[in-house]
Amino acid sequence: MTFHDRGASWFLAQLKPNCGHIAERNLKLQGFRTFLPTEDNTKQVRGKFITAPRPLFPGYIFVAFNTGAGHWRTINSTNGITRLVSFGKEPAAVPLDVVSQLLLRCDADGKLLPPKVLRPGDQVRLTSGPFADFVGTIETIAPERRVWVLMEIMGGQTRVAVAADQLRNV
Repeated sequence: MTFHDRGASWFLAQLKPNCGHIAERNLKLQGFRTFLPTEDNTKQVRGKFITAPRPLFPGYIFVAFNTGAGHWRTINSTNGITRLVSFGKEPAAVPLDVVSQLLLRCDADGKLLPPKVLRPGDQVRLTSGPFADFVGTIETIAPERRVWVLMEIMGGQTRVAVAADQLRNV
């Protein structure tokens, strides 16, 4: 997913609590381009582990528009949006290279992809399963993309095998 449009820049809009998808839908209906990057989050609910996407930047959504067109003021009154992040009376643009790098690291749905390069010795955070949010060190990487991670559990080193897509660099 890439983005380049003449005159259009990326801006941040502050969301109302738990209104990310509502705001995204309403902004798209108004003709704005949006980007809400997400990552998988695993949590325990009633004894079961549930993995669901959560925003990478909770409380914010990226919106692309041309400030010269003037219709950007409607964003502040969009259902699910609190306000555009501004300095003074004009909204503050997010540097294009920041958004471009985020877009390159996400799939077409805005979900953060696992890192392409993992090496032994890297510090990683597990993103799903019973060890979600645990931090460990990569010990070895098997040819079938199974990664052996050393984690500190109950005062001792434990070796755990996980899939590469369950890891994020720390």
